[in-house]
Amino acid sequence: MAKAKAVFRCTACGHQVSKWVGRCPECGEWGSIEEGAPAPAAAGTTSVVPRSPARRITEVDAGTSSATPIGIAEFDRVLGRGIVPGSVVLLAGEPGVGKSTLLLETVKQWAAQGRTALYVTGEESAGQVRLRAERTGAVHQNVFLAAETDLATVLGHVDEVRPSLLIVDSVQTLVATGVDGVTGGVTQIRAVTTALVSLAKTSGVAVILVGHVTKDGNVAGPRSLEHLVDVVLAFEGDRHSSLRMVRGIKNRFGPSDEVGCFEQRSDGIHEVSDPSGIFVHEHPTDVAGSVALVAMDGRRAMVGQIQALLNKSEMPSPRRAVSGLDGARVAMMLAVAEKHAKISTGKHEVYASTVGGMKVTEPAADLAIFLAIGSSASDRPVASTTVAIGEVGLAGEIRRVSSTARRVAEAKRLGFRHAIIPAGTDEELPTGIRITKVSNLADAVDALERRRLQPVDAPF
Repeated sequence: MAKAKAVFRCTACGHQVSKWVGRCPECGEWGSIEEGAPAPAAAGTTSVVPRSPARRITEVDAGTSSATPIGIAEFDRVLGRGIVPGSVVLLAGEPGVGKSTLLLETVKQWAAQGRTALYVTGEESAGQVRLRAERTGAVHQNVFLAAETDLATVLGHVDEVRPSLLIVDSVQTLVATGVDGVTGGVTQIRAVTTALVSLAKTSGVAVILVGHVTKDGNVAGPRSLEHLVDVVLAFEGDRHSSLRMVRGIKNRFGPSDEVGCFEQRSDGIHEVSDPSGIFVHEHPTDVAGSVALVAMDGRRAMVGQIQALLNKSEMPSPRRAVSGLDGARVAMMLAVAEKHAKISTGKHEVYASTVGGMKVTEPAADLAIFLAIGSSASDRPVASTTVAIGEVGLAGEIRRVSSTARRVAEAKRLGFRHAIIPAGTDEELPTGIRITKVSNLADAVDALERRRLQPVDAPF
């Protein structure tokens, strides 16, 4: 009888290859290919009587999977109106960004509605969590704490407490007894997550798992971890700013492109229902090199401000510095400005940035970047009541962008009186704000001069 041929599988994604290789051809992970037992021979297909018969989709009660609001509007927004019973949510973020603080506020709001929550910590002691909860005002009698790293013990706590919400901080610290691999390794993480997903589906307990991230910002652990859970959220924040963002990456129960805004303070984390004000700096008078824009972060429109500074330099290679913007797009706008608007920047240092730590990488910021560069080069300001929205092509044309109506509505809500948008926009725009549609850069410059919304000295 011929010997069964060994197989090699990737521990990260499960891809199978015929021989060992250093890098998985499917997911690109290095050193993840391991030899495994050959797959058993295919058995004959026999039917098995199902435990419950299949039902028509119209007969299935959708109310059993309706979302329950947590009580934190920004968090509920990202989750899709709340958390679904029996769902598993993976919240990943860098150390110190505020994941534990947010989840303590979550269990407090959950318990305040008469429900029971169990918070399992594997990285801190129960006393340390209690101290943080007191500092942030997240103490409630319906919140139970357990400092455990053994998966079986955690499941025992769930049986005793019977919570409707389980927090595991973090999934990398739990150990499944009887499973090979080190703590936090691929095999252990997969086994722990599989057990917790099974618990959620069979008992109806909603589970939120805290995950670590890699150096490049991706969720740590095997890629299959994201496939096992129902919702994947990224908790982002800049150490130099108090603003925090919860961004949806995957969501089986709602939109996966929602963003929730929070502010980290000494007394805890607080919702920011209107983040646009953070990204706009008010000046007593209009200043050169500053232009307002409306960026889309997921499904959310946020008004921001782009500033540019051009300074003459005697250096053969003047400095170029960008903060909060895509450096490649800023370089492209410099080239377009010189080619189509005769704005020479070859002997100038160029600095471009956003205000308030806002990060804008979408093409809709091109027009605002160009106007900021031109305003700084001519030392004549663009009116602070004007917003610029549009993608600029290499030929100097202005292309339409998505969600223009939503962007203009947000600008109007914040008191802007003039919006410059692409001529190809066919969306129904709000009234009460002056709209100028432009097809190229020359039209945009002419629009600023015609409207005379800026000071007496016209820009450019």
